Amino acid sequence: MNGEHVGLAADPFRPAVLWRALGITLLGTLLALLVDKWAYDTLHDPKVYERDWGRLLRVMGFLGTWVALAIAIALQEGSVVQRRPRATRRAWLLVGAAAAGGVLAELGKLLIRRERPAVHDGLYGFRDVTDRMWSTSGLAMPSSHTLVAFAGAAMLARLYPRARWVGYVLATGCAVSRVLARAHFVSDVVLAAGLGWVVAFLLAKRWSSQAE
Repeated sequence: MNGEHVGLAADPFRPAVLWRALGITLLGTLLALLVDKWAYDTLHDPKVYERDWGRLLRVMGFLGTWVALAIAIALQEGSVVQRRPRATRRAWLLVGAAAAGGVLAELGKLLIRRERPAVHDGLYGFRDVTDRMWSTSGLAMPSSHTLVAFAGAAMLARLYPRARWVGYVLATGCAVSRVLARAHFVSDVVLAAGLGWVVAFLLAKRWSSQAE
């Protein structure tokens, strides 16, 4: 058991950290509302996903990307028998964070019901609760891609602190690409980014009591 792992397992749950993160997320989302229309009119690249870098950033919000990374971690760290429990735990934490982020995003869309920016040419529009009640198709807040990407990146940062910038840079790029594609408002991705961090925080704290 190395020092990095001990830090993860021994770190106590601090409710103040959670409330601070939620407060920052709410404040950031409210501020983003002020620039949503400007960003829609100004920051647009209709070919963003026709470029290799755009496709790379988008797949950070794809659960399969985090599953593949988790498998790689399990295979590499689990190559030593004594480390297999830790490797398995880390792999499940990474996949679990990304998956939980995706589920939370879908639930959030069903509750908020704000439609994609292109539907109303950059203005806010909300779907009536009786219209396709259980379908998230065409709904945008929070961004599923961004929430999955940030939940995965935040968990990656907890498991491998030295590599945290890699995940966060790619997750931020994923969020930016969604705005450039006019698939989401800035507030959609800001809310998703904050919630993604919260998801990883809660999962890490839930499992931290189980020392290996």
